[in-house]
Amino acid sequence: MSDVLLVVVDGANVVGSVPDGWWRDRRGAAERLRDRLAVDGLPGRDGPVEIVLVVEGAARGVESVPGVRVESAPGSGDDRMVELVAEAGARPVLVVTADRELRRRVGELGAEVAGPRTVRP
Repeated sequence: MSDVLLVVVDGANVVGSVPDGWWRDRRGAAERLRDRLAVDGLPGRDGPVEIVLVVEGAARGVESVPGVRVESAPGSGDDRMVELVAEAGARPVLVVTADRELRRRVGELGAEVAGPRTVRP
């Protein structure tokens, strides 16, 4: 068991939290978020973290980079995030999303939840 914090980021929800034209290029928006996460990590957190960015739909296929593993959900991004939390077992997990239903689902599995501002300026 690892005690390194697993940070699972809801790519669609975080990207969609700022009306900056992301809908014109969903894949590009996900890549910009990935790159920001790779540089900034998780602001305000001490210690090592493992960041997983979950993408879906038109953003599928975004590649991982050092510091950020990208998971392309084969179906629902929410379902893949719940699976990642369940697979983590007793490991500490933070899920970054504003989606109420997803927050409830991962919270029932013991994950901490935070909003998009946690990773977006």
